[in-house]
Amino acid sequence: MNENLLWWHEQRCKKVVASLNHNGFVAIYFPNREAAFDYVIAEAKDANSIGFGGSATIQELRVEPELAKMGKELLQHNAPGLSPVEQLAIRHRQLSCDLFLTSSNAITLAGQLVNIDGVGNRVGAMTFGPKKVIVAAGRNKIVEDLDAALKRIRSVAAPANAHRLHLKLPCAVTGHCSGCDSPGCICRVTVIMDRKPSLSDIRVLIVNEEMGY
Repeated sequence: MNENLLWWHEQRCKKVVASLNHNGFVAIYFPNREAAFDYVIAEAKDANSIGFGGSATIQELRVEPELAKMGKELLQHNAPGLSPVEQLAIRHRQLSCDLFLTSSNAITLAGQLVNIDGVGNRVGAMTFGPKKVIVAAGRNKIVEDLDAALKRIRSVAAPANAHRLHLKLPCAVTGHCSGCDSPGCICRVTVIMDRKPSLSDIRVLIVNEEMGY
């Protein structure tokens, strides 16, 4: 990437980090995903159970194999071969795990985490329950304000995730939101975290790379 453009992204990332810290989160800037990987592994050292929020960003960090080598109990509801009953049980356990790993659909320059869920287990675990939550996000998740955040989620994140999960939704075919009322709609719960919830330990890792959707 052009040196000047990389500098611009860095300043933008650091502005978001400052805003997040002002809002009570523990926010840290990382120049690349390798540095973020090292941080997650270090933070997972004392955790026994680790939940995953179905995040493409966390998949791209490739922490799961290393955590498995460390002998951690991995609560992954999207693991192959699970029945719906087993998936639901894992989602429930994620709400009280030692460490929950996820991303955010969008983060405003003012330091707000904005997410839209279909089931609600991800945003539920993000706000309260796990002993520690790590939210990793690439620079592509940074937006100007709440309006831009919601637009980004419906025009980029939701269609891309619907396609990734092979869901039978209009946006998974067309690539754009049509405001559908489909039974399998994944846009059901909208959560805006203006500040860190008072009883939660939430770390937000801002990575100066394009990651996830």
